[in-house]
Amino acid sequence: MYDLIIKGNNILTPDGLQQAAVLVKDGRIHAIQAHLPEGAFNIVDIGDKVLMPGITDPHVHINEPGRTDWEGFDTATRAAIAGGITTLVDMPLNSSPVTTTVQALEQKIQAAAPQLHADCGFWGGIIRGNDNEIEPLIDKGVRGFKAFLVHSGIDEFPNVTAADLDKVMPIIARHNLPLLVHCELMAEGQHPPVQENKRSHRQYMASRPQAWEQAAIDLMIRLCEKYSCRVHIVHLSAADAIEQIVAAKEKGLPLTVETAQHYLYFNGEEVPDGNTSFKCAPPIRERENNQQLWDALKAGVIDFVATDHSPSPPELKELETGDFTKAWGGISSLQLALPALWTAGRSRDVTLPQIAQWLCEKPAILAGVQDRKGKVAAGYDADFVVWDPERSFTVNAEDLYHKHKLTPYVNETLYGVVEQTYIRGKKVFDQGNFISLHQGKRY
Repeated sequence: MYDLIIKGNNILTPDGLQQAAVLVKDGRIHAIQAHLPEGAFNIVDIGDKVLMPGITDPHVHINEPGRTDWEGFDTATRAAIAGGITTLVDMPLNSSPVTTTVQALEQKIQAAAPQLHADCGFWGGIIRGNDNEIEPLIDKGVRGFKAFLVHSGIDEFPNVTAADLDKVMPIIARHNLPLLVHCELMAEGQHPPVQENKRSHRQYMASRPQAWEQAAIDLMIRLCEKYSCRVHIVHLSAADAIEQIVAAKEKGLPLTVETAQHYLYFNGEEVPDGNTSFKCAPPIRERENNQQLWDALKAGVIDFVATDHSPSPPELKELETGDFTKAWGGISSLQLALPALWTAGRSRDVTLPQIAQWLCEKPAILAGVQDRKGKVAAGYDADFVVWDPERSFTVNAEDLYHKHKLTPYVNETLYGVVEQTYIRGKKVFDQGNFISLHQGKRY
């Protein structure tokens, strides 16, 4: 009667950890019950391992087409399923063309279709002058839109102004889709602080101050209220902005916030000068700041955690010069989303249900797939990650499936070993081996 039954002592359901059996039929969860049905077969017993919903990562730069030498759908979605990620959403940059027109989206869909090993959706992009593309992109199925308030690093994807957002936010609000915003904003006529020692991470931190994030978030809160448009702040790094966010949420504004694993795992004081593998924007900040991010996450002020996986060819990271002013800003971490967060969280009394909320349930809401992803519950897709929270491993570059292996997590010892990944009830990854590729779909 059932295609698959997974039984175990730590099944992570919306009601918490349970000893239970998950019954799967036709790619969906049919039921969760305390005992096996009579005559059951196709049973997988995971014992004391944790079964959690497949992870959703809504902040991934896959870069194909056009910059497939940076990353691509094949390598990114392999890394995803190896890390227990079954659903992701691709950012509208750094592909070429950028996803700001229907024609560009169609090229991306065509490139992705034969290569998906995890389910994948797409964000559209907002740049100056593409407001006539918004509704056609919505009709074509984008999950929402992304905009930058500061230079994106990609010339084809320039930042927008408040005037540009005034044109598009009413349209986005009418369709009840989210607007994702990279929140750094310099005052008009302001220039970035000069970084005299280009190898200094401390000076790099100072060159992108928290005040930039505060100014951008203040603008987006005002526009959120003005247009009743869902606004999502990506990769928050500035704890100084938490007070503004709390006030906006207390007013009932449709505002959500993510932070990234690297802001919760690493601390700016510990980043070696010249080690540009740590460069990202906004920067990894000081320990005290990052502890405040943890507090906000645990309090529900920050909604969830996403990787912002943003790889590049190693030569763009300026490893030889260690020049933070020239290095590409982006951290590769897609495969390590779960263990990086769990390792940083276990010393802070983070629970397994919190991990599932931050990596599975809340991101699925942003991506608009909360009716079928993000929970181990009847009617949901049978997307699972089976993992051992007590096992540790040392990150080796050779074990990573991203196109480029450069990451600040190399040689770090992390807890939380992903043992199996399932998509719609089909085992796709098992004990370090890919069992069934090409199971991903566009959604």
